[in-house]
Amino acid sequence: MDAPPAGTGPVPGGLPRRVHAGYALGSLATGAFGTVPGLLLLPYLTDTLGVAAGVAALLVLGPKAWDVLVNPVAGRISDRTRSRWGARRPYLLVAGVAMALLFAAIFAGPVDAGPAAGAYVAIAFLATATAFAFFQVPYVAMPAELTGDYAERTRLMTWRIALLAVAILVSGAVAPLIVSATGGGVAGHRWMGLFVAALIVLGAVGAFLGTRGAPTGTVAESEPTLRAQLAVAARNRPFRALLLCFVVQSAGVATILAGVNYFAGQILRDPDGGPTLLFVCFVGPALLVMPLWTRVGARVGKLAALVAASLILAVGALALVAAPVLPAVAVYLVVALIGCGYAGQQVFALAMLPDCIAWDEARTGRRQAGVFTGLWTAGETFGLALGPGIYGLVLQASGYVSSDTGTAAAQSDTARLGVLLGFTVLPALLVAVALLTLRPYDLTPARLAEAGTVRRGHDVVAVGDDSR
Repeated sequence: MDAPPAGTGPVPGGLPRRVHAGYALGSLATGAFGTVPGLLLLPYLTDTLGVAAGVAALLVLGPKAWDVLVNPVAGRISDRTRSRWGARRPYLLVAGVAMALLFAAIFAGPVDAGPAAGAYVAIAFLATATAFAFFQVPYVAMPAELTGDYAERTRLMTWRIALLAVAILVSGAVAPLIVSATGGGVAGHRWMGLFVAALIVLGAVGAFLGTRGAPTGTVAESEPTLRAQLAVAARNRPFRALLLCFVVQSAGVATILAGVNYFAGQILRDPDGGPTLLFVCFVGPALLVMPLWTRVGARVGKLAALVAASLILAVGALALVAAPVLPAVAVYLVVALIGCGYAGQQVFALAMLPDCIAWDEARTGRRQAGVFTGLWTAGETFGLALGPGIYGLVLQASGYVSSDTGTAAAQSDTARLGVLLGFTVLPALLVAVALLTLRPYDLTPARLAEAGTVRRGHDVVAVGDDSR
């Protein structure tokens, strides 16, 4: 069954559970790619290929920073796509499969150590990040076109984030185990690359098939240049505030992710089982509290719930600075608290994005989901890349010693302090300070309804100028 024609608008109310589940499957792909490079790529470069921490930080940051330019292009191209599968779904399949193949190639280089090996990883990672942009941008754009209902978007995001948590758990916990179980070093990372590639294929194909027959909404051509897209976003004050907050918070979360292996090995003294236990404690509770966060959001509103979840995340990360003197069980309990905050932070930020898109359509009469999601994923990708980059520079500044043996070298007390502070204080500050950028955000169901009413009355100017 083909999707309805592009001219039909999003459904006004509930979506079938098949569409909820099908759309959520895409999080297997986004979760695996968002988790494993941030978790394993920096230590792979420093402790297996022997690349200096500062250079490794730049090699990890560069390809993801490239996506800042590529994502808006992907959004513009998907906005202009016309096919019997809709504007977005073709990219779920084609870009998703390409991303899987390229991800496996990152760890399948012809050189096993040294600068040449690091350069190969950077090039392969750049290609994978480009394919990811063409999957992620259309994927994130779809909710605003699947439904026009404010509450339904939260439900759709809850399904997505729940499966995202599963993807993070499976990829983040199992990937290090595969590396260890298959001999570690370069060979172990190659097997891990194949495993993650399989997860990406499952998610991409599942999302493509699961959203078959779902509403495609009205997709208009977006602005022709990046400058014009930025101008569109600049006139949407709630979007500006939400994007800035999410980018900074993504950098904070990414520093935690980048530091897991280092924290487990240098602080917990458990380099083999520690990363997996940290991930189980981080993601497991998140799955349990997801329904609770949905009820909290319905009761207090998305904005207040986002603030609350972010503060829980920040306070938990700051508390981990005491990890060297805490028993291991206490450390893992604090990590579980961080996971609860992270779950809510993701749910509400992603549920507020379609509201910003709907607000823009109500003001202007133009649906440009690709513009906003292209800029959103560019910002998110940059934040997720900035985290490992910052963490690598902290390691370099604290004197971290690299190794090409597949096992971390012995580190000084100063280096171990850098590992600790980069994993705790730094992300806590980033997540908490980012909340200050949300002060201009003021979208509510009533304000969205008011904007739609004014638009239907052809009085766009009255609420249309939100550039202040």
